[in-house]
Amino acid sequence: MNQELFEQGLATRKAVLGDDYVERSLAGADDFSMPMQEMVTQYCWGDVWSRPGLERAQRSLVNLGMISALNRPHELKVHVRGALNNGVSKEQIQEVFLQVAIYCGAPAALESFRLAREVFAEMDAEAEADTEVARA
Repeated sequence: MNQELFEQGLATRKAVLGDDYVERSLAGADDFSMPMQEMVTQYCWGDVWSRPGLERAQRSLVNLGMISALNRPHELKVHVRGALNNGVSKEQIQEVFLQVAIYCGAPAALESFRLAREVFAEMDAEAEADTEVARA
């Protein structure tokens, strides 16, 4: 494993997906699944996501289209949250899923809209809870 690329990937992964999510993923890995976590962190996040050719928001939009088309609900929810963290707007996410409907089919897009709304609601509830804690 290239430790420098892993560390760069870890920083990028945390910036996009959030520290808590990444730490849970790594803590939940065992001897069987840790090599996958290391590979994804090093190659996906350290090598590809850290390249200069696209901004993070652009990479998020590309990911949302591909993950939606592949019907990967867990990953879609993770990357909707990541896209918002990267500055992608709800309107841009909506446009990606409309594009998915035309090129990949309505069922994929409908599921993506449903999952994105779940993420929006979760994030709104988290923000509200954070506001309540700050007031206390």
